[in-house]
Amino acid sequence: MPPTEITTLEEARTAITGCTCWVLTDGKAGDLAQCLGVAERLGLEAQERVVKPRAPWLWLMPLSWRMPFLAIDPAEAPGCAGSSLQPPYPDLVIASGRRAAPYLPAIKRASGGKTFTAFLKDPRTGPGIADFLWVPAHDRLRGENVLTTLTSPHRITPEALATLREAPPAPIAALKAPRVAVLIGGNSKDFTFTDGDVRRFWDALGALASSGASIMATASRRTPPELLEAARTRIESAGGWFWDGTGENPYRALLANAESLVVTAESVNMVGEALATGKPVHLFRPGGGSRKIDQFLRGLEEKGVLRPFSGALERYSYAPMDATPEIAITLARRLMTFRNGRL
Repeated sequence: MPPTEITTLEEARTAITGCTCWVLTDGKAGDLAQCLGVAERLGLEAQERVVKPRAPWLWLMPLSWRMPFLAIDPAEAPGCAGSSLQPPYPDLVIASGRRAAPYLPAIKRASGGKTFTAFLKDPRTGPGIADFLWVPAHDRLRGENVLTTLTSPHRITPEALATLREAPPAPIAALKAPRVAVLIGGNSKDFTFTDGDVRRFWDALGALASSGASIMATASRRTPPELLEAARTRIESAGGWFWDGTGENPYRALLANAESLVVTAESVNMVGEALATGKPVHLFRPGGGSRKIDQFLRGLEEKGVLRPFSGALERYSYAPMDATPEIAITLARRLMTFRNGRL
C-alpha cells in the first residue's frame, strides 16, 4: 500500500507488520507512556531501552547533538559494552525526553542508516534530530517532518476503558452513582500547591461531596504530603474511596467508571488522558503557571472541553479527544516512505 493511502490504524498496523521497535527514554514514566502509547496503537511489541547519561554529557545535552563525541555518554554509545543499545538495531526507535534525544542520531549511524527514528515532544535541538517528530501545539518547533496536535499521545484506549467499565475494581463498584474521579498531581517546575491551594482544594472537595457525588481518587508520586492527606481525609470522611497506594494504580479504572472528572492543571498528560474519555473534565489550578501550559489549557477551554473546578460540576458533552491515532498513522506513513527510499 502506498504510504499516502494509510488513513486508519488498521492500515497502519498492516503496513508495518513485522517491524521491530525500541522505545527509548531516560526512565521518566510520562515519557515512557507516550512512547508505548504510540507503539501499542501500531500493534508493535516494543522493547524498552533506558539511557542514564552521566556528567558532563548530561550538562551538554541536547545542544551538542551534532557533535557525536560530545552528544552522548560514551559508556552508553550503541554497541559499547554495558550499553543497553546493542545490535541488532530495530527498524524503528520511538524516543521521548531531552536526555534521550541525542542518542537517536547515534543509533541511526550505528544501524547504517537503516533505523527509522521518531521523537515525541520538543527535543530543543531542531527537527533534524529524527526522521519524524510529534510536538504539542503549544511548543514552537515546526518543520516538514513535524506533526503537531493539541493533546499528547497516551495509552488510554476506548477498548481498555470499555473493559474496565464491565468489570470495575470492587471499591469502585461499591460506590453509588454519580461517581466523580479526582486525579491529583503535584508540584512541578511551573506549579506549586501552596497552603492556600490546599485549603481551596479541601473546600472544593467538601462542596463536591455535599452534592451527593461519590468521590474516588488517586494521587501521584509528585503529590505533596499535605495535599495528599487533606484530600484523603476529605474524601474518606464523605464515604468516598482514596487509593492507598497498594497494588496496581486504579488510574485507568477511575477514568473508565467516572461520570465526571476533576484533574489538577499542572500535568498536560493527565489532562489529555482525561479528555480521551469524552466526559466532563473540571480543572483545579494550583499556584504558578507557564506560557506553554497556559496556552495548552486556553486552547482546550476555547474548544469548550474544560471547566474550572471550585466544588460544583457542570454537565456537558464533546467528542473524546485522542491524538494518539493520528500520531501513530502519520508515523507509519513516514516509516513506509522511508522504507521505500523516498525520505
